[in-house]
Amino acid sequence: MSNTTTKIIMNDTTIEMREHYAHAQTQSSTSTSTGVFALLKAKPGVTRERVMAIMPAEIRATVQLYLDGKIREWYSREDGRGGVFLLNTGDVAEARSIMESLPLAKENMLDHEYVPVGPLMPLRLLIESHSGEQ
Repeated sequence: MSNTTTKIIMNDTTIEMREHYAHAQTQSSTSTSTGVFALLKAKPGVTRERVMAIMPAEIRATVQLYLDGKIREWYSREDGRGGVFLLNTGDVAEARSIMESLPLAKENMLDHEYVPVGPLMPLRLLIESHSGEQ
């Protein structure tokens, strides 16, 4: 087991944290997912014209998912090739089901990647270290 000390500076205060590598690994293996990012990218060969023909239906379906509380946030990719959605589910299977219900996915025009996300785990070390000092 690795035992190191990390210094974090917050608001001009230095906080020392003892990190126990094995303990941190155990905690990170417990799922605390609070959302899933769905990264969408147009498949090779899919033209802008094909996408734009389906876009009105895609927009209506996406807005409905937002109103239903399934989509928390959504963004356009800067490269213009797709979107990034933050879904209100910690389950990749449910995220996949949500995204595959959309018209562009039904037309097999997009590649999807799913990334479950949750609280920033190193913050737990800060809280554990601080609570041990009391």
